[in-house]
Amino acid sequence: MSGSIPFYQKHHRHYDRGYHSKEAQATLSQYKSSSRYTAGSSTSTASRSRGLKVSSHSELDKSRLSPVPKRAKPTYLAVDKENQIIGYVVPIFRGSEEFATGFSNTEVTRVRDTAAYMARRDHFTSGLEMQRSELISRKETMRESAERISMNKRIHDHEEHFKRINKDSLMHPPEFVIKPRSHTVWEKQCVRLHCTVSGWPDPRVVWYKNNVAIDPLVNPGKFKLESRYSVHSLEINRCDFDDTAQYRVSAMNASGEQSAFASIVVKRFKGEIDESLPVPRHGPVSEYGITFKTHIVDTFGVSFGREGETMSLGCTVIIYPSLNRYQPEIEWYRDNVLLTASKWTHMHWSGDRATLTLTHLNKEDEGLYTLRVTTKSGYETYSAYVFVRDADAEVEGAPGAPLDVSCLDANKDYIIVSWKQPAVDRGSAILGYFVDRCEVGTNHWIQCNDTPIKFARFPVTGLVEGRSYVFRVRAVNKTGMSRPSRVSQPVAAMDPADLARMRGTSAPWTGQIIVTEEEPAEGIVPGKPRDLQVTEATKNYVVLSWKPPGEKGLESVMYYVEKCVSGTDSWQRVNTEIPVRSPRFALFDLAEGKSYSFRVRCCNSAGVGEPSDPTEATTVGDKLDIPTAPSKVVPTRNTDTSVVVSWESSRDAKDLVGYYIEASVVGSNVWEPCNNKPVKATRFICHGLTTGDKYVFRVRAVNAAGLSQFSPESEPVEVKAAIASPTPPYGITVLECVRDAMVLAWKQPTFIGGADITGYFVDYREVKDGVPGKWHEANIRAVSERAYRVSDLKENKKYQFQVRAANMAGVGIPSLPSDTFLCEEWTIAVPGPPYDLQIREVRRDSLVLLWKPPVYQGRDPVNGFYIDIKEADAPEEAWRGVNIKPTEKKFLKIKNLKEAESYVFRVRAQNKAGVGKTSDVTEPVSALTKPGTTEIVVDVDDDGIISMNFECAELTAESKFVWAKNYEEITDSSRMTIETKGSKAKAVFNAPGEEDIGIYSCHVTHTDGVSSSYTLSEEELKKLLEISHDHKFPIIPLKSELAVEMLEKGRVRFWLQADKISANGKVDYVFNDNVLSQGEKYKMNFDKNTGVIEMTMDSLTPADEGTFTFQLKDGKATNQSSLVLIGDVFKELQKESEFQRKEWFRKQGPHFIEYLSYEVTPECCVALKCKVGNMKKETSALWYKDGREIKAEEHLGFTEGVLKLEIAQRDSPADAANNDDNLIGRRLKISKKDAGVYEVVLKDDRGKDTSTLNLTDQGFKTLMNEVFSFIANSSTPLKITSTDEGIRLYTFVSYYNDLLQVTWHYKDSAIAFSDRIKSGVVGEQLWLQIKEPTAKDTGKYAIEFNDGKGGLRRTVELSGQAFDDAFAEFQRLKAAAIAERNRARVAGGLPDVVTIQEGKALNLTCNISGDPVPEVTWLKNDREITSDEHCVLKFESGKFASFTITAVSTSDTGKYSILVKNKYGTESGDFTVSVFIPEEAGGKKK
Repeated sequence: MSGSIPFYQKHHRHYDRGYHSKEAQATLSQYKSSSRYTAGSSTSTASRSRGLKVSSHSELDKSRLSPVPKRAKPTYLAVDKENQIIGYVVPIFRGSEEFATGFSNTEVTRVRDTAAYMARRDHFTSGLEMQRSELISRKETMRESAERISMNKRIHDHEEHFKRINKDSLMHPPEFVIKPRSHTVWEKQCVRLHCTVSGWPDPRVVWYKNNVAIDPLVNPGKFKLESRYSVHSLEINRCDFDDTAQYRVSAMNASGEQSAFASIVVKRFKGEIDESLPVPRHGPVSEYGITFKTHIVDTFGVSFGREGETMSLGCTVIIYPSLNRYQPEIEWYRDNVLLTASKWTHMHWSGDRATLTLTHLNKEDEGLYTLRVTTKSGYETYSAYVFVRDADAEVEGAPGAPLDVSCLDANKDYIIVSWKQPAVDRGSAILGYFVDRCEVGTNHWIQCNDTPIKFARFPVTGLVEGRSYVFRVRAVNKTGMSRPSRVSQPVAAMDPADLARMRGTSAPWTGQIIVTEEEPAEGIVPGKPRDLQVTEATKNYVVLSWKPPGEKGLESVMYYVEKCVSGTDSWQRVNTEIPVRSPRFALFDLAEGKSYSFRVRCCNSAGVGEPSDPTEATTVGDKLDIPTAPSKVVPTRNTDTSVVVSWESSRDAKDLVGYYIEASVVGSNVWEPCNNKPVKATRFICHGLTTGDKYVFRVRAVNAAGLSQFSPESEPVEVKAAIASPTPPYGITVLECVRDAMVLAWKQPTFIGGADITGYFVDYREVKDGVPGKWHEANIRAVSERAYRVSDLKENKKYQFQVRAANMAGVGIPSLPSDTFLCEEWTIAVPGPPYDLQIREVRRDSLVLLWKPPVYQGRDPVNGFYIDIKEADAPEEAWRGVNIKPTEKKFLKIKNLKEAESYVFRVRAQNKAGVGKTSDVTEPVSALTKPGTTEIVVDVDDDGIISMNFECAELTAESKFVWAKNYEEITDSSRMTIETKGSKAKAVFNAPGEEDIGIYSCHVTHTDGVSSSYTLSEEELKKLLEISHDHKFPIIPLKSELAVEMLEKGRVRFWLQADKISANGKVDYVFNDNVLSQGEKYKMNFDKNTGVIEMTMDSLTPADEGTFTFQLKDGKATNQSSLVLIGDVFKELQKESEFQRKEWFRKQGPHFIEYLSYEVTPECCVALKCKVGNMKKETSALWYKDGREIKAEEHLGFTEGVLKLEIAQRDSPADAANNDDNLIGRRLKISKKDAGVYEVVLKDDRGKDTSTLNLTDQGFKTLMNEVFSFIANSSTPLKITSTDEGIRLYTFVSYYNDLLQVTWHYKDSAIAFSDRIKSGVVGEQLWLQIKEPTAKDTGKYAIEFNDGKGGLRRTVELSGQAFDDAFAEFQRLKAAAIAERNRARVAGGLPDVVTIQEGKALNLTCNISGDPVPEVTWLKNDREITSDEHCVLKFESGKFASFTITAVSTSDTGKYSILVKNKYGTESGDFTVSVFIPEEAGGKKK
């Protein structure tokens, strides 16, 4: 493998690295060995490694500020005389040994010395000396490397120190000292892009591929990024075609951002086997020696789309023979321009179908699309036109969007944008255009011009050098702004020379490299530029172009442009700051109308050269004029939906973009565009026209200056297919043969030329020994049938035949010669073959087959036919019969077909002798229902006429409707009348009857088999005759019968609504057989849009009692509806009318909207209320009860149109104090005294209204029942409690009323109350007391609230554990009550304090109770005292205890207590005795 050289290195010497000189190889070796060091070196070191001289920092600053630019890198492209790139140039710089070898002077000396020493060593030294010399060489190399590293570090430190001490240089934006270079590489090679970036602070560097940031982690191993000491690199491993792209490196810091671009082109050698493709299979898969036949089927037709939609174009490609893994070359073209995959176009090849998808249609996508399929044997193409209409305008009346936005010229500070004007302005002339720009990678659009411009070119300025932009354009008229155009391709704002340098390696490949020995000459001032001229001039800008000076080998040349106003000698430099590098420049800010001359100077590092010859005086302004209108527009018929339009081009038109064509239906004066993208030819096919309509056309030209006037209108032309002679017939067969004649049959041509075939001509020739003779005419006059008897033949001779078809355009070419037939008489007994098989009414599951009987009947007449069927691609053995029994008809509807399956058919005739020959097989037909297929529709019109109707959308100018009964053409007009109008045909039954029963069919000639049938059975005929009768004697249908309703003011409205009535309908209004008329009493109205018929009367009188009738008539249709108003019905209606009339007058003043009523709130408050209307400030509202006015108090209210009077309120505090439970505001005050007749009177100057509410007797009872209902619903569940007397059942209500009636039940029977069982009310508690309960009292108890309706019952079960618990509690409480009742007590009589004068007698008595009689003890100051003479203590009758002191003294002062005690308890009473001396009392008073 090491000795094998790939073929591309043999045939392409330039790719083999062996073409390098030894010096270049040494340089490459040195670069490889020091690549690690180079990547880590400083900026200056990196510059030197690429052959640039290293200068000090101050020198770099000087060069940066100098008007003379740095020396540009030479471009290594070989060009011809016309500046066309023909190859690459590799210069050899003989005078720069350092650049060629990559060694410094010291290194060269060392290498030479080492080489001489090694030569002597080979002859005179030993192995030890050789090792010593190698060691010395290594030491020298290491020492020199250390010196270089030390020097680089000192330089780097010096630069950093200089940055810190120099404020102006402390921060500066990124700058590419060395920019990445473009590369063209072979597939599977590796490539590396390098750049060196300066800037402070250190810039952040990001690499982009087609403006998408590169992330090495997304494709591990594919990309490798390195950044060391301001040197940045991007390495791409094993390049493939997808790596062909534009790469951008962006450097950014706080001071700004800069970008540099480089392109990589990946190429593959033709014929090389791609290792990534699968290994070819063994066998005959190579296309060598094989002839391929390509067929493009299932094609797309002329297509119409709208902007923004998605469209797919596809074709099926059949290649024979079919080889596995063989793929043809599939290419798509638009207007003969090869399309490539993009976000707008997606291409797909599935192995047998090619598809092109236009993802987002724009007018740029309009054009002729061609599919080209290429094989080794040749190629096949198919083409069709795609039209793209404008999208609906965002603002109604706004123009269409411009199209084809592109960039004519680009430089670092401007880009000239051009576009094409739209064809549609929607009736308002376009005022101009707005240009928008957007930087690539953002979504921020900026409008570039403040006012609309009319010229279709505009220079965009204010761009950032190195950035890429896209553009779009919008048109504006007085109505509004159009949608924006499709965005342009990205374009970089760069000097063209820089752009050409970056893209130089991607120039067209020529297969050779031109090696020159020239090098740039330094120190030579360039000469004059040549051929300076103004290439474009508008009022906005002027574009100059020139050729570089003739000297070759000059150092990189740049240019200064100067201008001078005509008539002066003052030359002014335009680009004073930076000279341009490319020989093309655009000037702006020139005064419109002034004349200028221009000249150019060359410059390089040696200086500025002489100026070029000045241009002629150029006046600033739009030199391009709007083109003149085209002329002589001639339309020509093409197809049934298209017309060919040709015209003469505009005269003296400059920079013509193309033409727009418009069409208008004659008489409509509405013009529609035929194309939305200008066409440059003077002939165009206008598609999408309506068959049968007449059109006129007009054309206008367009260039950058604008649209021309319209051409004169063409002559009208009717849209229908052009007539041509028919194609040849085919399928010639023999139907019968006798001794001297043969009957032939053939099939109709596949294309009849757009006109009916008028006849056929048959030729024959004799064949002798396989050699055909001359052709002879068999018939002079054309035959209309597709069968003909050729006579005057010779028996037992062989003949061939050919047939030609003729129409009004002429006689077509003859068919291919038929098979050779022997002329001999047929004697077989069975019939000959049927012929002229036709297929009609093809649907997804059925079709109809027609045929003609055989000409040769055989021995006996034909008595039936058999039909055979098989799939089109099935073998002969697959034929099967459709019918088991023979059919005598010459047609058959074949059902149960499989959808989308393709079938063929044949027919055999039968007679008594048997089944005869089979007919020719039909052409394959697919069981599909075509889109737009219609069926025969049976209709019965308003006159009762029965007709069959058929419509054809594919009608051509020559098409005819052919009606048939039982598939035999109807020629007798006695039973049916045929009418045809446009695309519709009608077959009318003259007098429908049983003889009309049958199968009716209609087929349309000159179409793709449009046909349909309808079976008229006996039942269907009967239904149609019934409908016909109803239509002949029609009745106007009614949605509603005559009705009456009451309107305001007591007016009466009679009305009905007809379901369907025309504008000619009439109505008669009849009362008791008398026709009424419009007048003061009767107001009539007939709304024919809704069918509502009405009559109104202001009031009803006794004379209006009777029958009202509305009689309707609409043409032949009639109807009527009556309403009888007599007796009680009339009286009730009259009464209601009077009432409504009074109501209307009542409501003219203050009135009641809702009359007086009452409501009971959940709190059981009762309030009277009424809703009033039409009130004003002066209106008074008076309340009355039983005729006496109710004075205004708190309980009267009027809010939001509602008057209120509360008649049941809460108790006042004074009244509540008298209640047993002493609760304020709890018991309701409503009682029988609130019963009465309440009345409210509203009155003011407009009138008065009264509302009365009777709350007496039943009214009051009903009110109270509602109150009771609220009380009952508020009751709590019945509960059980115990007292010292017995068991109590109780419930609570929220509110209680004395009128409330309740009933207590025991075991569903009302309880008879006694001393032992009592009921009562305490506050809101209702209770039932059972004294001394026993087991007999157990059972179900209930309390029933009576509310006049159904009442409400609460129940509780007093039994079981509930009774036991309650009874035990009763016993406990009873015992406690006895104890409480019998315990010792001091009932009263003792004061709290006794103040007595000394010497007086004190006698206190208190009552003592208790059973048994308590013991009494007296205490003084908590010490027991006994009775004596001074203090007498007595306890008499067991009830009275006395305390007596005969003469009190001061010693009697103290706290005294009486203590009583028995077995049930103890109680005490306390009092204090205070004795005073009288003298002390007198002193106190003083």
